[in-house]
Amino acid sequence: MKTTLTDNAALDDVSRNTIARELAHFSTAPIQFFHAWKRGVELAGTHLFGQDPRADLERAATVWDLVPKMPLIERAIGPMSSGEKVFLAALVSFYNAEDGGRLLRRIGVRGLADLGGLDLKRRSVIAALILNYSGW
Repeated sequence: MKTTLTDNAALDDVSRNTIARELAHFSTAPIQFFHAWKRGVELAGTHLFGQDPRADLERAATVWDLVPKMPLIERAIGPMSSGEKVFLAALVSFYNAEDGGRLLRRIGVRGLADLGGLDLKRRSVIAALILNYSGW
């Protein structure tokens, strides 16, 4: 098949539009991640996150204000429902892949399909975190 100048120009337009869309997305991704993180912290339990014992969602300015409290989470995760466990472990994995992975294995999560048991609110948070993750 012969490629014409018009085809190349159209391809270039498609490429430019794709690049522009991705640049626009990733320019706002960190703030979108933070908003999703705050929703996740609220759903999982604010007492399980934050460096300051008085930390709260309103005063949090960055994700660093709402880091997982790993010793507390490791103790608290046992008696939670299976959905609460999966969601919390998935959240932790965004902060620290090793700790999150260990928690996910501990509660029997074998892969991403195991997130399918989450309700719509929690799935939406995880989806937004994945979509906007650009590193902790």
